[in-house]
Amino acid sequence: MNPSRLGRPRRGALQPRLALLAALVAALPALGACRERRAAVALHPRDGEPVRVFVEVADTPDGQARGLMYRHRLDPDHGMLFVFAEERPHAFWMKNTSIPLDLIFIGSDGRIAGIHADAEPFSLAPIDVRASSRAVLEVNAGFAAAHRLAVGDRVAYHDVASTKPP
Repeated sequence: MNPSRLGRPRRGALQPRLALLAALVAALPALGACRERRAAVALHPRDGEPVRVFVEVADTPDGQARGLMYRHRLDPDHGMLFVFAEERPHAFWMKNTSIPLDLIFIGSDGRIAGIHADAEPFSLAPIDVRASSRAVLEVNAGFAAAHRLAVGDRVAYHDVASTKPP
């Protein structure tokens, strides 16, 4: 064995490693784009700046029945979007939900149909706005007031994959 060759890789042994490293570096922008493609709702208040909420989509009966139950926190710019097959009056409750929430009811025209602010945790009382909606966005309590949201404000959906597109 030649001691001068110890510790040095054979010629050509680095090429596969460099190719792998180059492929990983090339994939980084795509990974960043994946992060940007999260489902989101953009709310456009008449009297304020637009605000984006990253959402989990609840569009199946099981997902809608569970909602945000059993969770203990919700990030400030996150929420849950309930998407329904038809526009009609929808009612909610806060059973097993410990997070105080604002519920924003959205019509099929892409406008806020009603807002129920500061829903009481664990309450079994029905929550509705006596207006038809096609989707409902649940966010932390105080969100609607902090962003000056009102009935009639525009809502846009971004990368919301649903079996029932809003």
